Amino acid sequence: MPERHHAALKAIVGAKGLVTGTGMDPYLVDWRGRQRGEAIAVVSPATTAEVAETVRYCAREGLSIYPQGGNTGLCAGAVPRQGADGIVLALARLSRIRQIDTVANVVVTEAGVPLAVLENAVAARGRTFPLRLGSEGSAQIGGLIATNAGGTGAVRYGVMRDLVLGLEAVLPDGSVVSRLGGLRKDNRGYDWKHLLIGGEGTLGIVTTAALKLFPRLADEAHALCAVPDPERAVALFARLRDRFDTRVEACELVSGGQFALALKTIEGLGHPLGAVPDWSVLIALGDTDAAAGLEARLVDFLAGAAEDGILTDAVVAKNVAEAEAIWRLRHSLSEANRRGGHGIVFDVAVRISDVPRFVALAFDAAARIAPEAEPFVVSHLGDGNVHIIVMLPRERQPEADRLAAITERLFMAVHDAAEQMSGSFSAEHGIGRKLVAELAHRLDPGELALMQAIKRAIDPDGRMAPGVLLAAPGGDRHEDAAE
Repeated sequence: MPERHHAALKAIVGAKGLVTGTGMDPYLVDWRGRQRGEAIAVVSPATTAEVAETVRYCAREGLSIYPQGGNTGLCAGAVPRQGADGIVLALARLSRIRQIDTVANVVVTEAGVPLAVLENAVAARGRTFPLRLGSEGSAQIGGLIATNAGGTGAVRYGVMRDLVLGLEAVLPDGSVVSRLGGLRKDNRGYDWKHLLIGGEGTLGIVTTAALKLFPRLADEAHALCAVPDPERAVALFARLRDRFDTRVEACELVSGGQFALALKTIEGLGHPLGAVPDWSVLIALGDTDAAAGLEARLVDFLAGAAEDGILTDAVVAKNVAEAEAIWRLRHSLSEANRRGGHGIVFDVAVRISDVPRFVALAFDAAARIAPEAEPFVVSHLGDGNVHIIVMLPRERQPEADRLAAITERLFMAVHDAAEQMSGSFSAEHGIGRKLVAELAHRLDPGELALMQAIKRAIDPDGRMAPGVLLAAPGGDRHEDAAE
């Protein structure tokens, strides 16, 4: 049976577009190595037409489809389930940047283009695509759209949803919908692209996108500050925003233990202040005016904040190399956590004013439920996104049954705290397989019913990314938990 499918799929995408046997292994496990699935084949089309023909074949044959970009997600949404019931549809060969329009500030790019490749291409034309995250070398545009990725630049530019002007996509029946005009205003009925942005491949496959571009920055300033606690970090950000407004590119809060782990596990890193403080705030400012004088203005601003007791120390980057070192340290943290042990990771959004109270409640829960662990914070402070990482070192990692019980209790306590503040338990990582149970448990029943109705209307057979985002019909909603 698999051989018949292999022959038919090879006829659609060619020999370069079909992977079988042990060659599939990298596609069948998530980035953190916690979720592993099976597939009949990995199919990698090179055009939207090949994607559509592949989807039509799977519809005729009753095969499930698991769309996959760079497979850098943290919620195991890009890997198939156990049981070889379908194909992984890998999009890396959709690798063309079709158009860069510097007057309209639009780029039209296919879904398999890595984020770093796109940024380099538009930079050569004096523009920037402002999504910034640690996996930019491997994360692909289609996956970033499917998960509505956030990153460090969201404080100024918004998340991926705010950067998409139009999409081309293949729906579950193999039909193609396309609106790539790159218009800033377009009121032709339902704005269907927003169903696919953040839809995690459950409603269709994004093949091409029209994205917003922005002028490249001509003046920048970067700093790392030590603050006594999260309360003072919020006060620092509030002042920063009032002083610099839209020039604030990023404002990140990181706990000392998190930076200490990065310095321990990854070579070539250093903390600009030498000794790692209990709490660090990273700041980036940018302006298209080369005469903005941001570095001097930031130095003056930080001096005033220090006089008022908001920060205890700070270093402002004097050149590009020093700025890159600050952000290399920040973007190393996911890799450090993967190397450092078993992290139970939370991706919560609350109001910026509630960040200190949420952190305190999360740390209290970690101390009570997992006293052998060390809790870390990595927060996109400027937009209220808080990542709590409850890190269990490998040498103190409990047996599987106790680990599962700890995880369950932590999920309840941390997500309850976010819910008390009208927050979200999924800010930027998506739902994937990891949070299917949480979505079913915590989402308003009316909202959940609406989502299920949309899924049934567009994918009535449930073949697109089954078990991702919404529980598979008749399935155990805990079956795909990734933690």
